[in-house]
Amino acid sequence: MPTHISPCSRRAVVIGGSVAGLFIGNFLQRSGWEVGIYERSRESLATRGLGIASHGELEELLIAAGARVPSPLGIEVTGRCAVDRHGEIIARYDYPQQLASWTSVFRSLSAAFAHEKYRNGWELAGIDLGEERSTAHFTNGEAIEADLIVGADGFRSSVRAVLAPHIQPRYGGYVAWRAAIKESDLSNDFRAETASQFCFCFPKASEFIGYPVPGDDGSAELGRRRYNCLWYYPVAPGAELTDLLTDAEGVVHQYSIPPHLVRPEHIERLQADARAKLPKKFLEPFFAAGRYLVQPIYDVESERIGFGNVALIGDAGFVARPHVGVGVLKAGQDAFALAQCLEREASVAEALACYDTERLAEGRASVAAGRRLGAFIERGLDGPWADPELGLRVEDIIRVSGRPVIRSDAIVGAPMNRSG
Repeated sequence: MPTHISPCSRRAVVIGGSVAGLFIGNFLQRSGWEVGIYERSRESLATRGLGIASHGELEELLIAAGARVPSPLGIEVTGRCAVDRHGEIIARYDYPQQLASWTSVFRSLSAAFAHEKYRNGWELAGIDLGEERSTAHFTNGEAIEADLIVGADGFRSSVRAVLAPHIQPRYGGYVAWRAAIKESDLSNDFRAETASQFCFCFPKASEFIGYPVPGDDGSAELGRRRYNCLWYYPVAPGAELTDLLTDAEGVVHQYSIPPHLVRPEHIERLQADARAKLPKKFLEPFFAAGRYLVQPIYDVESERIGFGNVALIGDAGFVARPHVGVGVLKAGQDAFALAQCLEREASVAEALACYDTERLAEGRASVAAGRRLGAFIERGLDGPWADPELGLRVEDIIRVSGRPVIRSDAIVGAPMNRSG
């Protein structure tokens, strides 16, 4: 039977305990809601993230959520650069920002939320939708009735599968190989010349990015940081992707594969391509990593994110390819907008209609921008400049990547700063 609720209380059930779930959990908790967060993983998520691009608004959202802003939040960089395949700088863009640690953001939000209200190992089985309240059913046999259910359970959202099963992740035709290396494991020359740069290069039909992020302990001190490598790398849908996601025992992993299960021949092929295609100075951190995380690139575009008394936030509603670099920021923005609508409107249903109106356009713009920035990889083009219809130059990519989306720049095929 559903858990009994006092008529005077407002209860929210949040499905998913990553950054989006913690943001909305903290906002609602501070507004007087009784909130429970239910995360399907039995293990802590704290070590799952790597580096993220931070933005000024992220600090404001953390403060509004009652979280302590990590000090420092990230590593200060003054701008971005792009190099050619020989390592020579071909473009620069001045853009001061911080390159932060996902783990630090997660831990700060987690510390602000009531520990006893966060449950690991609770997997959603289904939702009974009601006009006033809905009930979340879990695979452990528990059922919890609530005034509000929030799907914050990522791009494979079980909540979205109930509300809009026809909305499915769309594979972009390439993967991201990721690695994070302790700065102390890199040479003095690399640390002096490259480790503090936010740098892009464009090997054939791919994009490689390197940048510093805080260390495992959140330190931004030289020598204690990490260097993050990210290589967007074409892998065809169908048999080629399936083969990459198949481990040595023949088990096919649906959306991703744990690093230790990636078959050695895939790593050998990746490293051979690195020797042939990457600028020499990036070979040191790439090979120092030893182990790589592979992330197939998907996007998700929802038609609605407010459904009566059930809402989708963060990646449950929209997934923009990571070129855009606003996943954590958008999760916070979604959660803040939802909390504000709940404060303003007379009923949950009215609040979710308000939220849907406010955040749909932003989600669509982010998805469109990510698709556009990755189109040359998806199509196997030599580089972003290969198709003039994309209107992308190297200067444009380093300017708009990893920062909030300007909607006029998100329209696929619309040129960005094509002068010169």
